[in-house]
Amino acid sequence: MDKQFAVIGLGRFGGSICREFSNMGYEVLAIDRDIERVNEFSNIVTQAVQANSTDEKALQALGIRNFNHVIVSIGDDIQSSILTTLLLKEMGVKKVWVKAQDDYHHKVLEKLGADRIIHPERDMAQRVAQLITSDKIIDFIELSNEYSIIEIPVSDKLIGKTLTELDVRARFGCNIVAIKRKEEIFVSSIANVKLQNGDILVVIGRNEDLNRFEAEGV
Repeated sequence: MDKQFAVIGLGRFGGSICREFSNMGYEVLAIDRDIERVNEFSNIVTQAVQANSTDEKALQALGIRNFNHVIVSIGDDIQSSILTTLLLKEMGVKKVWVKAQDDYHHKVLEKLGADRIIHPERDMAQRVAQLITSDKIIDFIELSNEYSIIEIPVSDKLIGKTLTELDVRARFGCNIVAIKRKEEIFVSSIANVKLQNGDILVVIGRNEDLNRFEAEGV
């Protein structure tokens, strides 16, 4: 079941997730109350089902507890989103990711034990803002309010140097976890790899440390 996902709610966000999973070759169970949405995805996902996700018996009949990863993407019905999340956690689903509508919704989902809470519009806005305001960063992923991952190209002054020589952790408090070189990605034994023109560094750390590294390190 590692590569099987269930998506509850087939609105714009949930529908996009279904399409991406399907394009990547994963098995997807798509669930929605609206039969028209279900029919729309019947030829896209592995199985599309009309069901009420706040009905515990309906979820049990679908074998939802056998899915390791369930994404709750219910639109404006916060009550249904909350109840669905509660049922999934009580049924023992290992990973429940939930789309939140606002901060209040987020707080309730946290108390219910949601494994990841998603704010699609806000998260994308932050990512775009980071990319627009930096002339160095080429990609940005927020891990939490304090930590992020960035991809940043190697500058001329770093070419020919190794990560051991740069000592980024001691100087800036962040970690280079991988080096991307054309079609290759180096993730182990990278300390003594000499950096080349065109290399991209994948760096993880606290946001303030990443900002210092961007400003001073590269």
